[in-house]
Amino acid sequence: MWQALRDRYPLLFALLGALFFIPFLGGVHLFDWDEANFAEISREMLLLKDFTRVHVNFEPFFQKPPLFFWLQAASMQLFGVGEFAARLPNALCGALTLALLFRMGQRLKGKRFGILWAGVYFGSVLPFLYFKSGIIDPWFNLFIFLGLYHFILSYWKKESFEGIEPPYSASRHLMLGGAFIGLAMLTKGQAAYLIIVLAMGVYWVYQRFRLYVSIPRFLLFTAVAFLVTLSWFGAEVLSNGPAFVVEFFRYQYRLFSTPDAGHKGFPAYHFAVLLVGCFPASIFAIRAFFRLPDEGKPYEKDFRRWMKYLFWTVLILFSIVQSKIVHYSSLCYFPLTYLAALSIEKTISGQARLNGWMRFGLWSIGGMYVLATLALPVLGMQAEAFKKLVVDPFAQGNLEAEVHWTGLEMLPGLFLLSLLSIFFFLQRKGRQASSFFLLFGGVAVFTMLTLIFFVKRVEGYSQRAAVSFFESKSNEDCYLDVYGYKSYVHLFYGRPMHAGEACFADTACQNRLLYGPIDKPVYIAAKVHKARDLRNIPSMEEIGGENGFVFFRRMPASE
Repeated sequence: MWQALRDRYPLLFALLGALFFIPFLGGVHLFDWDEANFAEISREMLLLKDFTRVHVNFEPFFQKPPLFFWLQAASMQLFGVGEFAARLPNALCGALTLALLFRMGQRLKGKRFGILWAGVYFGSVLPFLYFKSGIIDPWFNLFIFLGLYHFILSYWKKESFEGIEPPYSASRHLMLGGAFIGLAMLTKGQAAYLIIVLAMGVYWVYQRFRLYVSIPRFLLFTAVAFLVTLSWFGAEVLSNGPAFVVEFFRYQYRLFSTPDAGHKGFPAYHFAVLLVGCFPASIFAIRAFFRLPDEGKPYEKDFRRWMKYLFWTVLILFSIVQSKIVHYSSLCYFPLTYLAALSIEKTISGQARLNGWMRFGLWSIGGMYVLATLALPVLGMQAEAFKKLVVDPFAQGNLEAEVHWTGLEMLPGLFLLSLLSIFFFLQRKGRQASSFFLLFGGVAVFTMLTLIFFVKRVEGYSQRAAVSFFESKSNEDCYLDVYGYKSYVHLFYGRPMHAGEACFADTACQNRLLYGPIDKPVYIAAKVHKARDLRNIPSMEEIGGENGFVFFRRMPASE
């Protein structure tokens, strides 16, 4: 019985992922911008019955290719338009990712390492959270990593690396790698190819500029990637001209060269995100960037090199990019968790030990999570007093939200504090394997508890008032808009059914709704510090306000 279960580890990891990633997906509204943006694209795909183009507010949207939206639209077709369906593709991606990581780890270093790698990914904060979201990156990153993985297997097969026998021929692995990169480009764009080529270039420099992959083989890899991509990009150009391609590359350039939409950050932004966000894997990964005892067979050393090069390629590239957004560096989760699993394996086997700086790192970053989850309920219960310290009028309005805090929200913080204490106790007792399985399994539980106790309450302060307002208008024949800020909430939750029923980033449309003739009611949400402009419009009626938002209505002129 036990042996049969041991042979089904991929299935067990997939079930573990499903057990943690699928529940509560619909428990909180989609967050502006990305979640609401992507879900609205998928909703409009179903409405328009146009699966060949990407639309927002029934206008072509040039910033993303369609693959992820096909997945979301299929989910919405099955389960209805809503939060659960919008986030389900990533939950399934999480279950698949854990199973694949086990298989990769098993092929590289055996069953125990497969368990470690999948377990470390599962039990780190940001990697876990991303599978509970409705953003593009989990699938994008998985396709890129699979592309690189098969490229490496192709290289090993061709060079006859000792100790490992890839399952397919070198050419088949090469074409599989190219196909996965093509899928990644269909998911989010040509950045996938850029990242892979840069990582290959770093490896080429390590090889002292020796052509470790021949030009014809590299061209084969590239040709397969672009053939997959052209299955949509090519069809788009033939059907609608080059507009999408031109605007898409302009958008990518803007992200690279300017802090788009206010997403600024300091140079070490992504380093800090990975260090704190990938707790506790980040602490153990640091050791594996340096020399480890008994580094293994040549292919094991080579894979570790590839992982370091991939990590630094992504980290440096997106540190250069001027737009700083948390998920830009999320591809680093794969090499980071691999390196962490490598370091943990050495500790379990007795070849390394948990040293002082690692203990300090675990307590420091873990302590930040403990303090945050203990302090937030206290601040929430004292929101009225805390509001006096806040200068921004919109933030003051946010703190007026009726969010109920009981004190039980401290449980995740107390749980994590106990978890770290037990981990170090087991370490002192020499129970290395038990301590690490407890730590990463426990952090997964902590992350889940934090979502359950905090996310809905935080959303209550940030956006719920606007969401509820537009939800209340979703069955009314009306026009919808927001004033003074960018949002997708009025689109997804207001449910416009046709072009022209809502405005989005269109000054002419907004001016028409504010000042021009209209044939049905107009409903507008503004942030409190922008409301004065609307109050000065004679035909605009203020109909309420809540939590930093002010709501207005404009009615058609009487005959």
